[in-house]
Amino acid sequence: MLGGHHTGRDYADAITARQSDRRARSAFQNLVLKMARPGGAIFDFGAGPGIDARFYADRGLTVEAYDVDPAMREYFSVHCRDYIQAGKIILHGGTYREFLERDAGSRGYEVDLVTANFAPLNLVDDLPDLFAKLHVLTGRDGIVLASVLSPYFVGDLKYGWWWRNALRLWRDGHFSVLSHQGGITRRRLADFAAQCSPYFTLERVYRGLPSSGEPCPRGVELARTGRYAWIRVATCRFMILQFKKRAAATVGE
Repeated sequence: MLGGHHTGRDYADAITARQSDRRARSAFQNLVLKMARPGGAIFDFGAGPGIDARFYADRGLTVEAYDVDPAMREYFSVHCRDYIQAGKIILHGGTYREFLERDAGSRGYEVDLVTANFAPLNLVDDLPDLFAKLHVLTGRDGIVLASVLSPYFVGDLKYGWWWRNALRLWRDGHFSVLSHQGGITRRRLADFAAQCSPYFTLERVYRGLPSSGEPCPRGVELARTGRYAWIRVATCRFMILQFKKRAAATVGE
């Protein structure tokens, strides 16, 4: 994670300073382009300063975006001003609770793909409520693609906070560590699968960085790899999760 609390312009500068962060963003963006329908619609949750939103709009996608932080939205509004004025990007604000309770309205189009890059899902402790909202926002074959901090990252084993929470991770499936942004919750794959049900199914997991020379990371299908999928993502700080929307008939069963 970035040191200290960065927001707005400071965040944009910090998150683009390191090569590893730039590679992680590029890998995520390339996955989005593979999954998005040409000329389709994306909802960017936890959109931050609008770096990804502008990238998607540059490539012909319609983007709705939400971020809870006013400073992030202020920078976003400047960074994406031309697309906002053209109606290609719509930026939503308000508290997280307001976001959950806001009427989806009538867009005239369906959102094909929800994106959440650089770990906004790690800042959400009520994931079932979020997935319920995303189920409403997306079309029939909707996908959620989320980059999250991995609890399996071997590089974190040097920190005392990881070892102090190892038992909770094994027993409860998740643990939280306080930061300048509040609680950052790291979850096992099985916990994400449980949290997204009955609205979505966790289908695939990708390393947060592709292998050298590859534009996109290679995902593993969880139905095939099962409990050992975590081994494939243990050498990367981020893992990218792909959730598939469940049919409306299965929700609540």
